[in-house]
Amino acid sequence: MILGLIFSFLLAACGSEQAPEERQQPTAGDHRLTIEAGGKQRAFLVHAPPGFTADKPVPLVIALHFFPGDGERLRTMIGMDAKADEHHFLVAYPDGLAGGFNALICCGAEDDVGFLKALTDKMIADWGVDANRVYATGISNGADMSFRLAVEATGVFAAVAPISGGFGGPNAEAADYKPAKPVSVLTVIGTLDKYYDVFEAGLTKWRERLKCQPARESGDAKVKRSSARCADGSDLEIYVVTDMGHSWPGARTGEMALVDAPIVATDLIWDFFAAHPRVN
Repeated sequence: MILGLIFSFLLAACGSEQAPEERQQPTAGDHRLTIEAGGKQRAFLVHAPPGFTADKPVPLVIALHFFPGDGERLRTMIGMDAKADEHHFLVAYPDGLAGGFNALICCGAEDDVGFLKALTDKMIADWGVDANRVYATGISNGADMSFRLAVEATGVFAAVAPISGGFGGPNAEAADYKPAKPVSVLTVIGTLDKYYDVFEAGLTKWRERLKCQPARESGDAKVKRSSARCADGSDLEIYVVTDMGHSWPGARTGEMALVDAPIVATDLIWDFFAAHPRVN
């Protein structure tokens, strides 16, 4: 009787020690993880492609949701997991607290730059992420957060891709508010977006502060594309969609999806990221 109780206790103790490790194991599939940042437990989803093992360096895309929202809702909308499966990279979908991130204009007062840097450090240390191929994208509040990361998370992100978001707010008014190291930017905005003028003004600031060359332009009546090389070696690529509001072009589902857009943002984003490892 006593030996049986001792054996049961040992089994329970071993199980309680092993379960957290098993939940954190870097394997293919979908994982819900937590990390402590700013004295709080912060949650994020990770999608790893089939055949993934942590012994070979892989890129990481951090995808940031709109406000109010969470990582799962963005994940369902943008179809980045399928792109990760095709091209073998990891996607992380962090949850903002109270439905948002402390970006350039809103939402909240958390140190989300610190949180996302800690998330990246964990993915590099535990999941085999290539530190030279870490990227951020997002829509609306998440897009604004991408711009903030480009400036404040020095040396972490090789490129960012804000969709329907901008470089604005009080921080961006300071003339020295710009990346200290090269971060390439792809952005997509729509002329029907009520924030379009704000986004355009922010891109003008970005071009001026980074001393970008005159843009090369192409496109048609539905979408205009411009691209420019900046003085620090980074690239700035802008898509302006004529009949788009505050949306993610080419997304198949969700409240911010523009299904019949002339471009698919998820495709453009990965092609841009794949062509832009970190410039050391």
